[in-house]
Amino acid sequence: MAKEIKTPWGKIIPEVSLLPIYYLLFIYCFIYILPYGKFFIGISWFDWLRSEDGPLEWIQFIEYALSSLLAFFVFIKQKKKKEVNTIFWLLIAFLSFLIAGEEISWGERLTGIGIDSISNLNVQGETNFHNLPFFHNYLLDPVFEISCIFLGWFGWKRFKNINAFPSKDFSLFFLFVALFYFYFDISWASTTEQIRNDQEIFEFLLSTGIFLHCLKFFKKVRTSIIKF
Repeated sequence: MAKEIKTPWGKIIPEVSLLPIYYLLFIYCFIYILPYGKFFIGISWFDWLRSEDGPLEWIQFIEYALSSLLAFFVFIKQKKKKEVNTIFWLLIAFLSFLIAGEEISWGERLTGIGIDSISNLNVQGETNFHNLPFFHNYLLDPVFEISCIFLGWFGWKRFKNINAFPSKDFSLFFLFVALFYFYFDISWASTTEQIRNDQEIFEFLLSTGIFLHCLKFFKKVRTSIIKF
């Protein structure tokens, strides 16, 4: 839980982690104006961070890969494998592994080896499924929005007995992502110019929220089995 914050106007006691706010302030108030990026790397530091196959995307891959391992460890430590909560931990492990693989196009970005029948259809010309035309053009953004609203609000609000879902403390890691994608899509459909695509900056919050959630329960089950 976030700690008490003292301000000139009084004390603020947040009920959620404020790390996403600090992160976004750091990105948009410091990295955004950090000079000499073009001199050292050819583009601004901000564009480098948010670029496809950039540092934030690789950190996301690492976080999803670790989340998969941590969630699977939590799963195998449970005595009752058929309980709903335990099954959800296995689902988190599977989905995190799947997303990690998709982030690096199942190794194509490392080895250069892909599946032509998939990459030829792919929007980015890579071996992954989330950038196939139908999913990329029609389903990808709604999936982000719905899943992040569920993880950031509906899950902990309606299913308090299932701790495989992230707790209220991690809400902002997911709700900021849902808000970005919603505004991004609305701006595309409106009469105004579509907002800049900073998806990697916000998707980093999603992967970090999942990782911190899995890490929290991994620490709990290292020495003892959680009883639900």
